[in-house]
Amino acid sequence: MKRSKSRATAHLSRVDPTLAGLIKASGPFTLQPDLSCPPFQSLARAITHQQLNGTAAQSIFKRFIAACGPEPFPAPRTVLAMSDAQLRAAGLSFAKIAALKDLAAKTIEGIVPDHGKLTALENEEIIERLTQVRGIGRWTVEMMLMFQLGRPDILPVDDFGVRAGFRFAYGLRKMPKPKALAIYGERWAPHRSTAAWYLWRAVELKRAGKLPEPVERIRMPRIQRKKRLRKKAKR
Repeated sequence: MKRSKSRATAHLSRVDPTLAGLIKASGPFTLQPDLSCPPFQSLARAITHQQLNGTAAQSIFKRFIAACGPEPFPAPRTVLAMSDAQLRAAGLSFAKIAALKDLAAKTIEGIVPDHGKLTALENEEIIERLTQVRGIGRWTVEMMLMFQLGRPDILPVDDFGVRAGFRFAYGLRKMPKPKALAIYGERWAPHRSTAAWYLWRAVELKRAGKLPEPVERIRMPRIQRKKRLRKKAKR
């Protein structure tokens, strides 16, 4: 593990001088994925945490687990058997109840596979399958790929922190567009998860007044807008 982390930072430092300075200022890469967390549990936690701060979200998550019974974590069939009133009493909104029950149903159907089957799938296949669950978007699955499955080449370009960190680290006046960031970040492959982690650190360094100046000014890739074809009015 330590050797793979060293390879990742060495590659990023070689292909990107500004990122090299950020890596030096931030220190070692310390992300440790939780490889033991089942997909159903990970996604249930993500649903309960949506649009809430950490303390409130964790409180509701614990009440949800307690409401479902004595199991260390409720099984999908247990969640489906719970009434909306019981789940509402735990602090869950109707939208989150619907999402949790859809997650439970799709886990039973096999659309959301168990951990063993999930690890055998490619990143995009995992995203395609898990985003079929109500309330689960691409960003949520990307976080799961990074923090639960330890996938090394994920760049969550829609993440506000990643985009803000890139803006600060590279001295941009505006936030980078997700598509432009994705194109720029191709040079970081196959270690884009490590790059994303350091971009999060850039936000922290900026707040602390310790962010190094960019080594060079960059020009972001231009994204061509699709021209709308105007239909000629019939006379």
